[in-house]
Amino acid sequence: MASAQDQIGLILQLRRRGIRDTNVLRAMERVPRELFVDPAFADHAYQDIALPIECGQTISQPFVVAVMTEKLELEAGHKVLEIGTGSGYQAAVLSHLCRRVYTIERYRELQKAADRRFASLGIANITTIIGDGRIGWPPQAPFDRIIVTAAAAKAPAALVDQLKIGGRLIIPLGESRDAQSLMQIDKIEAGITETPLLPVRFVPLVQGRVKR
Repeated sequence: MASAQDQIGLILQLRRRGIRDTNVLRAMERVPRELFVDPAFADHAYQDIALPIECGQTISQPFVVAVMTEKLELEAGHKVLEIGTGSGYQAAVLSHLCRRVYTIERYRELQKAADRRFASLGIANITTIIGDGRIGWPPQAPFDRIIVTAAAAKAPAALVDQLKIGGRLIIPLGESRDAQSLMQIDKIEAGITETPLLPVRFVPLVQGRVKR
């Protein structure tokens, strides 16, 4: 099983790879990643690799989680929308850095499992829903920050619309899995600006929800 020493080793590795925000590192240290992976992969929970989870999805590589979280530049009062709950790991990290996390998942199995994990950890500022991530969560908009953990060819207009002026969207974009780039999209009075961050490989952002 993964140990506290493994967790500390991962945090040190993230620092060596350039993650400097101590709040982000502290949040990741507070979230036991072994609870968010398949038990068969628990020994690998603190390796800097992506791992498979249920429904053919993945839990992202810790370095990518750290980069995406750091680039959000979260403040304590922020309201954040996450597209793609997955195992719930990214949302759990975010929960230690902002006021409220709203997260959308296509698979009810993943949503329910994530809710159980949040409850077991006493995390009370995350709200989950089953739905189509491409249309966001209009009743809760606008959001200070939006993070998408699946790749699209271009940023869905609905998500950009649900950002506050001054808000930021972090999303992997690319026509294929071998040509994706993590993008930072900032919404300003004059429109949007786009900043490429690093090459990534994410599962696709699929339209609609799974009806089961």
